[in-house]
Amino acid sequence: MVVILAKDVQGLGKAGSVVKVKDGYARNMLIPRGMAAKATDGNIKSLEKQKKALDDKRRRELAAAGALAEKMGRLTVRISTKSGENGRLFGSITSKDIAAALKAQHGVDIDRRKLALEGPIKNIGEFKVEARIYPEVSASISLLIEAEA
Repeated sequence: MVVILAKDVQGLGKAGSVVKVKDGYARNMLIPRGMAAKATDGNIKSLEKQKKALDDKRRRELAAAGALAEKMGRLTVRISTKSGENGRLFGSITSKDIAAALKAQHGVDIDRRKLALEGPIKNIGEFKVEARIYPEVSASISLLIEAEA
C-alpha cells in the first residue's frame, strides 16, 4: 500500500513523504495512529498544494530576511554605560542589552537569542556582532560601547 506520511516515522521517512509499506503495517499501525493517510489522487493533490504553499511562504520569509539583513548591515548601535579606569565596564553588555538598544535606536525588533556573542562584552570599544536572522541569512552589526559621562 502506498501512503503519505503525516508525521516523521523512524526508519520510514519524513512527514510529507510518499512511501510504499505493507498493507497490514499501514492499516494496523500508521493510519489508526494518524501517522499516515492513503495515497489517493485527492490526498496527493492536497499534499502538492501544501508543499507549494510552504515553499512560497519560505521564499517570502527569505526575501524579507535578506532585506532586513541588508538594513542591519548598515546600522551602528551605541550603548553608553558606566566604566572604570582602563576602559573596563562595571558589569557587562549582553545580547539582551544589544537587542534592547537595537529596538530603541533603530526600531529593529530581533530576538536576543539570534545575536551571536562569544561572551559578555566587558570593555569599551567597537565590536562586530553577528545576527542570525534566518537559517541561511545573517548580518553583521556594528556595536559601539562608550563610557557614560
